[in-house]
Amino acid sequence: RAARRQAPAQKLRDALQQLLGEKWSEELERDVPHAWQRHGDLVVLSEESFRAALWEEQGPALWETVALALGARRLAKRGRVLPGGMRSPSVTLLLGHDGWVEHVDNGIRYTFDVTKCMFSPGNITEKLRVASLPCSGEVLVDLYAGIGYFTLPYLVHAAAAFVHACEWNSHAVEALRRNLVLNGVQDRCRIHHGDSRQLELRDVADRVHLGTTPSPALWAEQGSPEGDGSDGEAQHPTEDSVKGTQGARIRPEWQRWAEATAAQIQQLLTELHGQPWRTSILHVEAVKSYAPHVHHLVLDLECRPM
Repeated sequence: RAARRQAPAQKLRDALQQLLGEKWSEELERDVPHAWQRHGDLVVLSEESFRAALWEEQGPALWETVALALGARRLAKRGRVLPGGMRSPSVTLLLGHDGWVEHVDNGIRYTFDVTKCMFSPGNITEKLRVASLPCSGEVLVDLYAGIGYFTLPYLVHAAAAFVHACEWNSHAVEALRRNLVLNGVQDRCRIHHGDSRQLELRDVADRVHLGTTPSPALWAEQGSPEGDGSDGEAQHPTEDSVKGTQGARIRPEWQRWAEATAAQIQQLLTELHGQPWRTSILHVEAVKSYAPHVHHLVLDLECRPM
């Protein structure tokens, strides 16, 4: 009974201590992870764990011991995201034959290879919000589809009529194909494999889902919460400037980012179509924080010709 009540982290330490016997030390104990990511029977360990040379000397017995202690059949270890536009993970499979896993979010099934594709549980709030959007009958273009993080909520829950899903990572495309079939929506989606900047789609979308990374200069101009001379937050702007926010509170620099982005897209649309366009900020959503003053924000923007 005591073993069943034992915390997983403590159970792991006890199993490793038994494996190493007299070789066990405080240094090795600090190398044992306290948390990990689980995908079914596969556990992904952090890159900071098991770095001492003595661990490598244990061979396969080490990973078999870890898997048994954590109730897993497969193990992998995460590294840093590889450089380049693909945002491919650096994940090494330690135990098992492949890295394919299945994850369920809000009734949607996602399958992917953890050694080839990234998956962020922290985006669940935004997936839920996307799933609730009124997209019935709409045609969408998802410019950075990945394995279908948002393509699938649009199709499964938001009732989009059709989605053009654009993705240039071949591993993500393979996962996306499987996920469309898993969720029975493959007939309402076309995958465009390649660079979205070369995509030849025009006048087809009611809604476009895209990602953008602000330039460092833009962030420098916006400043940080401490520089606002208050508690770092401000009441949400009036309905004229930001509609549909339902009284949410956003930071002043987030609002400035939204306004700058709206102005930039308005200018791009005007230049592209040769006539004036209007952009209206509908919603600003703070999804998560990566680090102090580094936030994942989402902007809903309505764009119409004037």
